[in-house]
Amino acid sequence: MKIGFIDKYLDEWHANNLPTWLREETDEIEAIYCWESMPSPNEGGIDGRKWAENQNAIYCETEEEVIEKSDVLIVLAPNYPEEHEVLCDKALRSGKFTYVDKTFAPTVEAAKRMIEKAKIHNTPMFTTSALRYAKEHEGVNSENIATYSSRGPGPLEMYSIHQIEPMVKYMGTNPEAVMFIGTEDSPAYVVKFADGRFATAAHFDWSCPFNISIKYSDDKPASYITDCTDFFPMFVKDLVRFFKTGESKVSFDDTLAVIAIREAILKAKNVPGEWLKTNL
Repeated sequence: MKIGFIDKYLDEWHANNLPTWLREETDEIEAIYCWESMPSPNEGGIDGRKWAENQNAIYCETEEEVIEKSDVLIVLAPNYPEEHEVLCDKALRSGKFTYVDKTFAPTVEAAKRMIEKAKIHNTPMFTTSALRYAKEHEGVNSENIATYSSRGPGPLEMYSIHQIEPMVKYMGTNPEAVMFIGTEDSPAYVVKFADGRFATAAHFDWSCPFNISIKYSDDKPASYITDCTDFFPMFVKDLVRFFKTGESKVSFDDTLAVIAIREAILKAKNVPGEWLKTNL
């Protein structure tokens, strides 16, 4: 298996760790090819050639070269969803199994265009937050959920994806509207689903673990996930499975629902206390 890394700049946390994790998960990796559209702008950052040397990878002069030489592709730039549509363009036209790092797209319309491009060119593709894979999700019932509430760390724009992804996993793909109810430094919001159910999420400081509470409408006891752990090992395992099969466990409907909630929340932040419809 030859894996191609495409990134805005390779010296970032996800790219710095994925080669090791992938090699630990499977011994079938023959080579890692890589390309970046610019060197790291961060103080002390390194360029793609040095990154390739450090990661025992092969730096390519062009994105096209990475795609040509690789069997499967990873498009990263995790903190730049607004650049994914351009950065993914050639990969999604390639027909090669492609993983796109979170956050997939800044808007539903951009997400739809990217998904349609993958479909037209028969490119198996998926995207997700690794939080979907936390080991504590195993065995948690997703039937007859009445209410859902989650908390976690990080700023709204960058980290909301990590709470929205599990929310959609449990609550479904029909978010109807959102309301922002938090503050600038402690964002919080409510999501109303088309079936009348509600979910809430809140962002606290960096010491707050990702945690989830679920109440059911029947006589099942509530589910409490007090921390989310081991999500990256479980995610990498599923990524390798996808690279071998081309089959994604995360549907495009899930992805569109996640992006719709995030897009609406960032708008709702400007009008706290008001319902804003999602763009689904």
